[in-house]
Amino acid sequence: MKIVFAGTPDFAVPSLRAAVRHNEVVAVYTQPDRPAGRGRGLSASPVKLEAVQRGIPVLQPETLRNPETQAALRVMAPDVMIVVAYGLILPKAVLEIPRYGCWNVHASLLPRWRGAAPIQRAIEAGDTESGVCLMQMEAGLDTGPVILKQATPINDTDTGGQLHDRLAELGAQVLADGLGLLRAGMRPIPTPQPAEGVSYAHKLDKAEARLDWSQPAEALARKVRAFVPWPIAEAAVAGERLRIHGAVALDLRHQAAPGTLLAATRQGLDIACGEGALRLRVIQREGGKAITAADYLNARRDLAGA
Repeated sequence: MKIVFAGTPDFAVPSLRAAVRHNEVVAVYTQPDRPAGRGRGLSASPVKLEAVQRGIPVLQPETLRNPETQAALRVMAPDVMIVVAYGLILPKAVLEIPRYGCWNVHASLLPRWRGAAPIQRAIEAGDTESGVCLMQMEAGLDTGPVILKQATPINDTDTGGQLHDRLAELGAQVLADGLGLLRAGMRPIPTPQPAEGVSYAHKLDKAEARLDWSQPAEALARKVRAFVPWPIAEAAVAGERLRIHGAVALDLRHQAAPGTLLAATRQGLDIACGEGALRLRVIQREGGKAITAADYLNARRDLAGA
């Protein structure tokens, strides 16, 4: 079975490996190399690095709307095109090229969290469950019928990064199951998404990282977890700006104004919120690395025992 794979970030790499396992991946599409790092040199995507290592031809068009690009894809005559966090919109002309259409591995239980950041938005919203869907793509944004799906619980301690890694592997498993059915001649029948329960996971913006202490501590704790490893929550604390890598909500009654430092111990910095308090456990000073609250207090003797 001939497959064309389209993906860009780390999340897509396990799915590429699953696609390669029992099939012929004739080409990999990925985003063009982008400037990265302090030197701003061009950097290849994780999917490109994986494809090059496996000797798979790599294509990096700026758009798929170009007739020449579409003609080149048509010449490959793929049975199916697998799309995983590719980052480019597939026009209708491309969706119609593969024999079995285009399949997308999406990191949510559709129709919950269509859009760009389903993993982080699920944690931020307090969802207790997430998962992956293998979806038959159509022109709408994540609106296509679902071929297969697999759920996983969201634990109280899960960060965006931890859930990302778990769903990446789960997505590869669901994709492998779908391709296995196709190879066996049992083409799975997609199920239309329900009209109820649709929500949109808007792209993360670094401006969202600033914590608003007037919000409940539970909401802020979820945001801290969701925004690890990017963009990392931040706030003004004890006279300086800190990035917050780890925090827990405390069911603590107080009369202090939001943002007040209630206590500073080796267990953490307790900050007054609109409801309860947020205990900062792992923090990062400007220009520094992530450290525990205990290590932070070693450098801030003025706060010890506050």
